[in-house]
Amino acid sequence: MINDEGQMVDIYIPRKCSYSNRLIEAKDHSSVQLNIAHIDENGVYTGQFTTMAMCGYLRNKGQADSALDNLWKQKKAEVGQN
Repeated sequence: MINDEGQMVDIYIPRKCSYSNRLIEAKDHSSVQLNIAHIDENGVYTGQFTTMAMCGYLRNKGQADSALDNLWKQKKAEVGQN
């Protein structure tokens, strides 16, 4: 919802699972959101990170670890990680 001043005032903004694109509902208490740090060639944190969300369904099936690994393999080429 947008108020009279044009600002977004919704309390809940839904997220989507980064791997399966499932909607993470408000009652999905087993979902997680991870911030993965970017590092330079010396292994020092650069101040940037990539956010990934995993829905409870993937975690319940035991597929969250492999899903996160696959997502990061795709993403690390984009951000210049080795």
